[in-house]
Amino acid sequence: MISLSSLARAVVAAGLLVAGAAQAQTAICYNCPPEWADWASQLRAIKARTGITIPPDNKNSGQTLAQLVAEKASPVADIAYYGVTFGVQARKDGVTAAFKPSAWNEIPEGLKDPEGHWFTIHSGTLGFMVNVDALKGKPIPRSWADLLKPEYKGLIGYLDPASAFVGYVGAVAVNNARGGTMDNFGPAIEWFKALKKNDPIVPKQTSYARVLSGEIAILLDYDFNAYRAKYKDNARVEFVIPAEGTVVVPYVMSLVAKGPNAANGQKALEFILSDEGQAIWANAFLRPVRASAISKEAQARFLPASEYARAKAVDYAKMATVQKAFSERYLKEVP
Repeated sequence: MISLSSLARAVVAAGLLVAGAAQAQTAICYNCPPEWADWASQLRAIKARTGITIPPDNKNSGQTLAQLVAEKASPVADIAYYGVTFGVQARKDGVTAAFKPSAWNEIPEGLKDPEGHWFTIHSGTLGFMVNVDALKGKPIPRSWADLLKPEYKGLIGYLDPASAFVGYVGAVAVNNARGGTMDNFGPAIEWFKALKKNDPIVPKQTSYARVLSGEIAILLDYDFNAYRAKYKDNARVEFVIPAEGTVVVPYVMSLVAKGPNAANGQKALEFILSDEGQAIWANAFLRPVRASAISKEAQARFLPASEYARAKAVDYAKMATVQKAFSERYLKEVP
């Protein structure tokens, strides 16, 4: 006969096994927001193909890095996604672990940390995501200079460049376009000061839905979000590469140092760089780091190559190095 105490212990043990199994099928990703870059499809695919559930997370790049640093002694996340400069800084802060996925050799040099602390999964080109209906008959802006015109007052939005990576990319883009350098952000600061006269909306987190609703008519954002709005959500949205030029920027991922579900995190990263995972980015109008994953159909939805000729790569390591100084200057000089 089984004693009650033995039965109780068996029940508890079974419960722990179930709980452990549930935990084993989970990975925590910081900054995997469903509305951004079609992370919604990627998270569903990871679940379907690997059995690993990754809860959606709406942090931005700056918030992600700050949280990783705050939790360094007792990590909560297993993997993290952020703009390249934050990946560079995350390694410096000691919150990432070296990991080289099986597709490592297909990631071009310069788009990965040599030891695997971060690596590119896709890239985007910054420009203007424009809700044509929300302009109410006004012309679509075609340049950085256009956004300073009084007719666009109250219609422009950009993510906080002192916090969100896409905001900082916008600052780098307008700075370069107006004659600045990584050592001289004066042109960008002056442009943001001038833009203040147009009462811009400055959220801290992704604002895709706010553009679709018309609350923000013109958002400094990436091509992939504008194409998603146009082709998947059937919105009257156009993407504009400003006449003076812009920048193209990689987004990267890292395995978090001492993450509680590191093995699951590695499996998720492997899937994201697999043919299927990369195709999801391509179908969401991003440039997958593995160029072979983009189909002709997806390519046809981008603006012509002649337009993209105005989008340039920059020194991403230098971009990371000067980011903090820019953020401090922006907070001080752009009220």
